[in-house]
Amino acid sequence: MGTRLSRNQQRSRNGYIPFYRPFTDTAEIAEARDAIRSGWLTSGPKVERLERRIGALVGSPHAVAVNSCTAALHLSLVASGVGPGDEVITSPYTFAATGEAILYLGATPVFADIDPETLNISPEAAARCATRRTRAILPVHIAGLPSDMRAIGRLARQLRVPVIEDAAHALGASAHGRSIGSISAATCFSFYATKNLTTGEGGMITTGSAAMARRLRLLSLHGLSHDAWRRYRRGGSWRYEVKSLGFKYNMTDVAAGIGLAQAAKFADMQRRRRILARRYTSLLGDLDAFDLPREYPDSVHAWHLYIVRLRRGILKIDRDRVIELLGEAGIGTSVHFIPLHLHSYYRRTFGFKRGSYPHAEREARRGISLPLYPGLGLRNQVRIVDTLREIVTRNRR
Repeated sequence: MGTRLSRNQQRSRNGYIPFYRPFTDTAEIAEARDAIRSGWLTSGPKVERLERRIGALVGSPHAVAVNSCTAALHLSLVASGVGPGDEVITSPYTFAATGEAILYLGATPVFADIDPETLNISPEAAARCATRRTRAILPVHIAGLPSDMRAIGRLARQLRVPVIEDAAHALGASAHGRSIGSISAATCFSFYATKNLTTGEGGMITTGSAAMARRLRLLSLHGLSHDAWRRYRRGGSWRYEVKSLGFKYNMTDVAAGIGLAQAAKFADMQRRRRILARRYTSLLGDLDAFDLPREYPDSVHAWHLYIVRLRRGILKIDRDRVIELLGEAGIGTSVHFIPLHLHSYYRRTFGFKRGSYPHAEREARRGISLPLYPGLGLRNQVRIVDTLREIVTRNRR
């Protein structure tokens, strides 16, 4: 077991630093209150405004709001024609939602190992996974760092399949000079509570195709020809038709109001994230126990997460013990992610074993996500860094 921090050192740590705290103020309260007072609580004018704002933000002509990124992924796969017996190439290094959305359709997630430097899907590994049953490629932009979209795009064109991006972490990112959200057949964003822009719960799909947008919108609310906003506003018609088997995935105006307030300060929130991430890199740069995340010249990192990775052979304790010691010092952390193929459902259903995806497994074992959010103050950030330094000093081999 690693050496604990001394009692005096623990007492000197004033207060708990959470892994995440939302960056909200009276603007979000005002927008939510306005939605409630308007009498329009479900999908309505604020949802339409948020769709336009996000579309403009990422440079996409069409944006469809939904109630989660999981819903966004599911609908995008449905609209792309993925169905039973099909295969979708994706990364095992991701959250449960990525695999679930594929499995909902009776399709099979085919995992391609990651690039151990970026943590994103390896295009070369993805190419080796392709079969006659491949119907889509679903890259995941881990921590806000874009995947190699040029290579993935080339592979998709060779296979004649769409790319559907899991951009849950990547609002505000860009690859090769193009914003994430303006590149592929569909891009799926998350507005969950911890994300760079939040609606509490929510998501958004962006697409360059008007036909795809119409299909997504139809599917997002029971397959109805007219949503409630169009049926019940002045001049609307009560008549509607069920045109397709749909889902209940629409976003509410209350949630969209929170999103509109967040969108108004998104540029400032992203600026703060970049400052914090670069400060972490500067302050931790000489600490040999960790590999630090990088920025790359052909992309803009959204800095949803700051993941440090424990190097082997430096400390006499493992990653899990480092996390415990940080917790004892009053610092919240997280781990992103336990690879999907290691979870009991995937092992039981598909027969996966340890060693199936060695890069994903190795990097998952050594990663620690540090607190990173716009309201994180310099003093607390320095305290996090100082605590890491202390842990390293006390636990060297």
